[in-house]
Amino acid sequence: MISSNTLQVLMSLLQEIGVDEIISPSPHNRFKEKNVERKSKAPSSSTSEPSSSASSFAPPVSRKELSEAACIAAQSANSLEELRKALEGFEGCSLKHTAINLVFGDGNPKARVMLIGEAPGADEDRQGLPFVGQSGQLLDKALSAIGLTRRNFYITNIIPWRPPGNRQPTTQETEACLPFVKRHIDLVSPDFLILVGGTSAKALLGGRDGIMRSRGLWKDYRSEAGKKIKVISIFHPAYLLRSPGQKREFWLDLIKIKKSLLEAEVKLEDGA
Repeated sequence: MISSNTLQVLMSLLQEIGVDEIISPSPHNRFKEKNVERKSKAPSSSTSEPSSSASSFAPPVSRKELSEAACIAAQSANSLEELRKALEGFEGCSLKHTAINLVFGDGNPKARVMLIGEAPGADEDRQGLPFVGQSGQLLDKALSAIGLTRRNFYITNIIPWRPPGNRQPTTQETEACLPFVKRHIDLVSPDFLILVGGTSAKALLGGRDGIMRSRGLWKDYRSEAGKKIKVISIFHPAYLLRSPGQKREFWLDLIKIKKSLLEAEVKLEDGA
């Protein structure tokens, strides 16, 4: 009989490698199921040609093909609903097959402010909405202090599917999803972009600087549609939960954002 200490160690190991949710009460031999499926779909004659439909769903094998397929799928979307459907049908990111839900976006898609985070966590994966867990609640409280709520901002992530164990997305996963993010920005067409965390900042702005250096600086971002957008990077709230000593810098960045938004409102009123 396995002791309770041994079970605790085994559970800790499973959690560290990303096995942190029960999706079935009994184990399944997926390799055996695939073999049975292949046999059932095998052609009756050995001289028959292989089915073209079976290979049409295979994801691109090279990064170039992957990027081209993602760009074509993303650019074909002329609305947020079409973009969601394009993501649901996209097979170029393996995270899709380990996540529960596609986490697309939330808030007001007509807002002037758009936030882009990194990737969904466990709570977001279960609910299918971005930033609804502990870090998301902290972000909502912080933004509400400067007058921003999900009624007047829109929020999404670089990666729409949860990486197992909440690990950092790989470069290939980020590259696969980036065309959809850029199209997402085009369709929302915000005046201000807030990049939440280092992953989103590097994905959209490039450069070698980490979030410690890039945060709090207003820059210009040129969308794929050619629109010039003001962009700023801030700490991810999950980082603040681990490092509460950085909350002062986070608050200073929020004050800077509030000031810029107020200045933009004044300019709009003067122009009117």
